[in-house]
Amino acid sequence: MAKVELKQPIVQEIAENIKDAQSVVIVDYRGLTVAQDTQLRRELREAGITYKVYKNTLMNFAFKGTEFESLTDSLEGPNAIAISKDDATAPARILAKFAKTAPALEIKAGVVEGNFYDTEAMKEISSIPSREELLSRLLGSFQSPITNFARVIKQIAEKDGEGEAAPAEAEAPAEEAPAEA
Repeated sequence: MAKVELKQPIVQEIAENIKDAQSVVIVDYRGLTVAQDTQLRRELREAGITYKVYKNTLMNFAFKGTEFESLTDSLEGPNAIAISKDDATAPARILAKFAKTAPALEIKAGVVEGNFYDTEAMKEISSIPSREELLSRLLGSFQSPITNFARVIKQIAEKDGEGEAAPAEAEAPAEEAPAEA
């Protein structure tokens, strides 16, 4: 068998993984310990992100003709690829968070929702909260005015209730005073 025939299934695997992907991030993993690499892979797997190390030439072939072709310029040295089909910012977010504890990990570039981003732009993308967090913030902002309105109405009702009770109490001692005299 020729070398090309042996490598074709790997190129197909990469192409399948990036098909319908919302984001693909290229990282330089040199300098990570085995324990750090294991921890990183676990965190990415739990988030539903595919993380693998492939040869640059194979990734280059798989990227050709796709929206991820712009990543080929970043394929120098040993690289790993993180692919997310669900949450566009999850790979950048998890990798950047992990890089704080393991400075050897370096985000090189990425394509998020069809747009190419370099290292600095990927740092900005990593600060974007997850979709679920953004939705919960949105829901909270919708609920906040309603909650505040309900709280104000309750306070007014309690105040009015105290206001009615206070005159009744004020009248009662006035009635008792003439009775004593």
